Amino acid sequence: MVRTRFGTDGVRGVANVELTPELVLALGRAIARTISAETFLIGRDTRRSGLMLQAALSAGLASEGAGVVDVGVLPTPALAWLSATRDAPAIVISASHNPFADNGIKLFAAGGAKLGADTESAIEDELERILDPSIKGPRSLEGHGVGSLVTESGLGESYVEHLGTLVEGRRLDGIRLVVDSANGAASELAASVFERLGAEVVAIGCDPDGTNINAGCGSTSTETLASAVVEHEADLGLALDGDADRLLAVDGNGAPANGDELLALFALDLAERGQLAGNTVVVTVMTNLGFRLAMGQRGILVKETAVGDRHVLAALDQDGFALGGEQSGHIIFRRLATTGDGLLSGLILADLMTRAGKPLAELLDGLVARVPQVLVNVPVPNTELLDGAEAVWSAVAEEEARLGDAGRVLLRPSGTEPLVRVMVEADGDGVAEEIAQRLSTLVGFELRSAAATRG
Repeated sequence: MVRTRFGTDGVRGVANVELTPELVLALGRAIARTISAETFLIGRDTRRSGLMLQAALSAGLASEGAGVVDVGVLPTPALAWLSATRDAPAIVISASHNPFADNGIKLFAAGGAKLGADTESAIEDELERILDPSIKGPRSLEGHGVGSLVTESGLGESYVEHLGTLVEGRRLDGIRLVVDSANGAASELAASVFERLGAEVVAIGCDPDGTNINAGCGSTSTETLASAVVEHEADLGLALDGDADRLLAVDGNGAPANGDELLALFALDLAERGQLAGNTVVVTVMTNLGFRLAMGQRGILVKETAVGDRHVLAALDQDGFALGGEQSGHIIFRRLATTGDGLLSGLILADLMTRAGKPLAELLDGLVARVPQVLVNVPVPNTELLDGAEAVWSAVAEEEARLGDAGRVLLRPSGTEPLVRVMVEADGDGVAEEIAQRLSTLVGFELRSAAATRG
């Protein structure tokens, strides 16, 4: 039996193949047995499989006596906000930026933070017991013991109103935006977030059909957004992903701005206004070396965590810091939210530009001198074999010694896919690419060989 595991952002897999209704029903039961709560909030993105898996998950929860509130299609950060305001656990059916055939399950504890590793492990253990036919479970509930399922609509509007209160009464009059919702969960909400505050908005990627989420649009593909920004002579383009928890941007010339650049801009703005707690920004190991150098030159400290916004949030809370994020565009404004929120990040970016009276290109000019970075995703049969691949780690050590302080090498298993990510940063034309390709070839060979030996 294949063990279902939580990755860096919940459980993911191909819907109806790896993430089957039967498995998800059992997962719902395991969640209800592990997390003590009268009611669970459940929302989803726009994937075709979303309703199917939500029905299965809701059935599993209700069969264990839990109440379920179906809030419909909503961004992941909206569910986190609802979880915080209602002090109830929340579950999102979404695979974020993945292709539409994938789906996933993200969980928030009551209060809006991602589940801790111990709770996830306990859910996994309970799921294994449920799926093991040799283990007899508790007596099934009946009658009044079965949980209720109700639908609650209109909560997206409440979330939009909430976001509008977070810019301290300022407005966005005079700015023209193009917002790409990736045909995802924010498709019906994104434009109104900015229009309410006076911005002129051109909305694209907001016609979901169940299969076009993240398809040539949103944060995974900003070319269409860039063209639209130039065509409409907009000041700014905002690219969300399928569940709207991350943001990338495009300036008025159509040039992209990644998460590192946006995070640097936000850090400087907060520092200048005396709002960067501890004069520190929290990042992950994937953050570009150029970001670290840029912050150091401006006297801002950088704290590093493992990949995943859960780890960023934990570091923020541990030391009372205010800002953290990832290169991918997950950015957490801790005093305003419990998780990465693409719409909130876009709102704060537009507000920053309006306050500064400068275009994004000017604000970013010379801010982060990006060190050449190459990221190669290596398909492998089993990511757990990476730890024992001695030949791989020996090669990594050799490359790190050769680079010294002028570069970095990072290997890590993906938390959501059967991939090992090989990241290399190095000055010089082609140096990073050469090292990344050499290590990627070795990783693929060594892990395939190890899997074949195991049989």
